[in-house]
Amino acid sequence: MLTKRIIPCLDIKNGRTVKGVNFVDLRDAGDPVELAKIYSDEGADELVFLDISATEERRKTLVDLVRKVASTINIPFTVGGGISSVSDVEILLQNGADKVSINSSAVKNPQLINDLAQKFGSQCVVVAIDAKQIDGQWIVHLVGGKVPTELNLFDWAKEVEQRGAGEILFTSMDNDGTKNGFANEALAKLSDLVNIPIIASGGAGNIQHFVDTFVVGKADAALAASVFHFKEIEIKTLKKELKNNNIEVRI
Repeated sequence: MLTKRIIPCLDIKNGRTVKGVNFVDLRDAGDPVELAKIYSDEGADELVFLDISATEERRKTLVDLVRKVASTINIPFTVGGGISSVSDVEILLQNGADKVSINSSAVKNPQLINDLAQKFGSQCVVVAIDAKQIDGQWIVHLVGGKVPTELNLFDWAKEVEQRGAGEILFTSMDNDGTKNGFANEALAKLSDLVNIPIIASGGAGNIQHFVDTFVVGKADAALAASVFHFKEIEIKTLKKELKNNNIEVRI
């Protein structure tokens, strides 16, 4: 049985780590390089770095910051934000990223998923999907959740798998920052639908929420931000509790 992964997420704006609720009302959460080192030392399985305003501001990801973070950690490192070409990914991989996360650019140009998977391998390509429920349908949103599309979450998930994505990072915008738990019903449906790992994101508030997303939501990994940034949950404690609930994790 594959071990479940715990992944802290650094949402970056203006070079600082930030965190909001439902993708708005951002507040400062600290220095990304310092936080990255803490999480790596505490036993996080991976780290995700999302330059959340890169797409909106039409610029590339902050490469210098990526390099600094990569040099302080010894766990797999995924970088996203403003990536729209093979050459963007080459630069990030040269500067310490192990995987890349694409979101808006994948919707606008789905062929990019195929191109990246072909050039770097599926294991390098994470497609992030931000979605929220509108009239009972899970609708995909772009540009940090600001722009709704016509796409249905489940149709898009199937397509990205077929195009060569190695993982899907699904963030429920309805749950994001609320600390009321992950969108487990949608996660379980996604998990049954595709054969690639699903990373659950949006809604972690306590340890039971992590247990539930692995058991009920069938997630392969759980990503969280504020509960780690503001020291509400320690990764070591979380992993011990997951073990106590018969969930396989790397200690």
